[in-house]
Formats: sequence, structure tokens, C-alpha cells
Amino acid sequence: MLSRRRVALAIPLLGSALWAGTAKASTPVLRTQRPVVGTAVDIVVEGADAQQLRSATEHAFARMRELEALLSKYDPQSPVSRISAAAGKHPVAVPPAVMAVLREAQRIHAVTGGAFDVTVGGLKAWHFGEGVQQMPQAEEVARQLSLVGAQDLVLDTNAGTAFLRRRGMALDLGGIAKLPILEAGMRVLQEHGIDNAMVNGGGDVLVRGQMQGRAWRVGLRDPRTPSQLLGAVSLQGSAVVASSGDYERYFLHQGQRQHHVLNPRTGWPTTGVHGVSLIASSVAEVNGLGASIMVMGADAGKALAHQRGNLAVLIAQSNGQVWKSPAMARQLGAA
Repeated sequence: MLSRRRVALAIPLLGSALWAGTAKASTPVLRTQRPVVGTAVDIVVEGADAQQLRSATEHAFARMRELEALLSKYDPQSPVSRISAAAGKHPVAVPPAVMAVLREAQRIHAVTGGAFDVTVGGLKAWHFGEGVQQMPQAEEVARQLSLVGAQDLVLDTNAGTAFLRRRGMALDLGGIAKLPILEAGMRVLQEHGIDNAMVNGGGDVLVRGQMQGRAWRVGLRDPRTPSQLLGAVSLQGSAVVASSGDYERYFLHQGQRQHHVLNPRTGWPTTGVHGVSLIASSVAEVNGLGASIMVMGADAGKALAHQRGNLAVLIAQSNGQVWKSPAMARQLGAA
């Protein structure tokens, strides 16, 4: 039997406690929600000019949709789709925004020893969309696994082209594109003079400044029991909470959870880690790392966190244990 459910691991806490009792309680606040990158994206902004807030928010959503169109594998006319269609044939010219994401994907691939690999798009037998979930045959996965290998993604930054060397290869930027898209929306808000803002897309949360004189508060769900919170963190200034997990897109097959975070080394969904949350001051510090830790496993994820002492990491393991890096423990303890 197949079923599917989506849950965001990080959720902004925007209840009445956030708004009440501050000196800036009369400052206009605008909250807008639109569909972007396959999820509901919320923008919350505060400022003295309500018209400025509306204009900035509309421009931010417009920019995010522009980038989504460039980076989507579902649009056959997008540069990403054209790169996949031209695999093994010829390089494809790509806009600078796409080249930047592809270069970042290569960097993360190297940093994680191959745990992060955008060529998992070649595993086309897997389907996790509504009404199209499909459990592939092991032989099919093994055949398509031979088409996975980021070393065969060739980027020519001087010519502005990208090329997949082998026919049948394909890109999937789902593990790396969303945060840069949300970050672009936040950048537009900043360019329009908005100092206090939050952009939340499916459990990835970016904040800037404060909200009505207080720090933003973001709750971290327990991926084992999504109705419960493991805790909450208080954030102000520039900060990002990034989440990955087997709770986002999945189906059940013969009682086993089959989810969208695929291991590029095996072709099958990752095991051992339910979910990962990371907190940092910039997108560059965390992008792609959540999915990478799910591939590498809890022990390697802990080692990575220890190497980056200032990175706050929470790893919810399949055995029921929840591990917090010292930085994450401090974040949760200070909230």
C-alpha cells in the first residue's frame, strides 16, 4: 500500500506571544504566502511603510519564481532540463545563476566525499509525486546507478556551459536549489529597504533583523513524532535554519518508508537518519549538508559537526536517539 505525507521539520513560531508586549507593537507587519519551489513559501516583513512592505514582498516572490523556472527539472525548457536532455551530446549554455548553483554542487560533492551528488537525477525509476509513487525493481535501480557520478558534470565557467558526459544522465537540484532561491528572495527584501524579515519555505527558514523588537523564534519538530517539538531557537540578525529528512516526500511500501533522499552510492533511499536540522549565519554554510549527512550516516555527520565547531547540528537517528552538537545545544538552551 502506498501513502504519502509532507512535514516541515523547522517551523516559525508566529503565535500571539511573538507579537504582544513590545515597544514596536504598532509597526506594520505583513505576512504573505505563495507557492514556490513545490511548497508554500511564507514571507513575513515588518516596517514603517505598509506599501513598501507589499512592494518588496511582491518583488521577492517574483525573483524566487524566476530562479525556480531556471533551476527546475520539471520544466522541459529550463536550463537544467536542457542540460539533462543534451547529456552525452553537447554542452548547454546556462545563465550565471544556474552556473553558481552547479559550481556550489560540485564544491559540496568534494567536501562530502561524494555523499552529495546532483546527478542522482539519473535514478529516474523513483517517483515521489502525488499519485505517481513507484517502487522500482532492483535491476532497474542498479542499471540507472551507473549513470550517477558528479565527476561527469563538466562546467566551463569561461564559456558559461554545462555538460553531462554520458547519455541518460540527468540533474536533480532539489537538494541544493531551494535555499539559494529563498536567499534571493531575502536579498530582494533587503534591497527594498526591509531590515526585519523572515522567508520560510517548507522547513527552511531565513531571518533578518528582529520582529517587533524580539528575536525570531523557530521550532524544531521531532521527525519521529512531527506533532511535537524537540525545542525552539531564538534567532536575530542574519540566520538560516536548514532541514532535511525522510518525512518530506515519501511513500510506504510493504511497511517500509521509501523517501526522496537517495544515496548516490547505492541508488536507494538513505537509512539510519530520520532528519537533520542545521543553523548558521549564511546559506553557504549549510546548503546541501542535511542531505549529505543523511547519506553519510550519523557518525560521519557528528564528525563533520565537530570539524565545524560553530555549526549547530541536530541529527535524529532511526534508532530513536537525537544528537545535538554543542552549538545546537547552546541554541536550544538559550531559547
